[in-house]
Amino acid sequence: MKFLLVAYGSRGDVEPCASVGQELQRRGHDVQIALPPNMIGFAESAGLAAVSYGSDSRENMNPAVDLVRDLAPGIQNPVAMLPRLLEHVSQTKSEKTAALTTLAKGTDAILAGFNEQGVAANVAEYHGIPVVGLHYFPARVYSSWGLFSSITKQAEDAQRLELGLSGDTGAQEFPEIQAYDELCLPGPAAEWVEPGGQRPFVGALTLDQPVGTDDDVLSWIASGTPPIYFGFGSTPLPSPAETIAVLSAACARLGERGVFCSGPNDVADAPDFDNLKVVSAVNHAAILPACRAAVLHGGAGTTAAALRAGIPMLIMWFWLDQPVWAAGIERLKVGTAREFAVSTLDSLTADLRLVLTPEYAERAREVAAQMTKPAQSITVTADLMEEAAREGRRV
Repeated sequence: MKFLLVAYGSRGDVEPCASVGQELQRRGHDVQIALPPNMIGFAESAGLAAVSYGSDSRENMNPAVDLVRDLAPGIQNPVAMLPRLLEHVSQTKSEKTAALTTLAKGTDAILAGFNEQGVAANVAEYHGIPVVGLHYFPARVYSSWGLFSSITKQAEDAQRLELGLSGDTGAQEFPEIQAYDELCLPGPAAEWVEPGGQRPFVGALTLDQPVGTDDDVLSWIASGTPPIYFGFGSTPLPSPAETIAVLSAACARLGERGVFCSGPNDVADAPDFDNLKVVSAVNHAAILPACRAAVLHGGAGTTAAALRAGIPMLIMWFWLDQPVWAAGIERLKVGTAREFAVSTLDSLTADLRLVLTPEYAERAREVAAQMTKPAQSITVTADLMEEAAREGRRV
């Protein structure tokens, strides 16, 4: 069978789709993944055939209000810019629709990340093939972002007309895989996931790819006491050098060591500290179990990795779904949370002192035993994709 995967965003948006693609390819299927140009190398390193889709996602990491400001610097009233914003989103959706329409020809099924599902569903309907949505956080997080959600829907409805389709995207129904564990939510699933329909929980999806620095990091960890892991994913930090200094100072106050994963942030000018090892990337599955605790931004994938590793955590969240996972880990009593923007050296020290207590460590180990295993998550998701493709052939 032939599958088309489409994802847009940072590594946290792309990796879940890529992991499914890798498993489908292992089963002998023809797989292609469409993703932003800056993520092509990442997908190819996983052995997948990748094609450029949309613009560089690093340039689009701001919420809607920031996008409005960027489109028209100096405009004081963002509402006045709504027509311009709609035009920008419509053009982007039009370009993506054209690309996917070509790529999807002859495909048996499409797997689409959450923010590409409207475009993918339109293209799938045009070709008469099934589409499956992949949600690595509850859809209500995105739909509650009212202004941008409304504008996005208008743009996707316009693309339906270009494709000669009737109705609107709101009338479409398709399976929506929940790529996280239900227990991670801050309340009952019914509060976050619409009841009914096909919305199976499969657990977090990860490639578990080794990183070239893993052996060096593990050797450094083995040379002393287990460290605290610090990592904020693909989030652009306001001042990476200042962040590193604060993390080192907090560790010094507590007599701890730390490993800081800088991600795409430029840390060339940051000072070196004996108690804090700085690396650009790590394999979470290899490094986190060797750490005492984790300080994270609260991305779905990284949060799940820390939960699976059985270590307590502090989430210093920025936006979107991150406050949801922050509330979830507090409900589970495996950690605490605070907004990154209001965090200080004193608050970081106090929060770490709290999560480093034996009670949090014990609870983290208990919750780890309840998490879906990575191999099971991928197997179940690949099974669902094969089932969707087979059903589509019968129609």
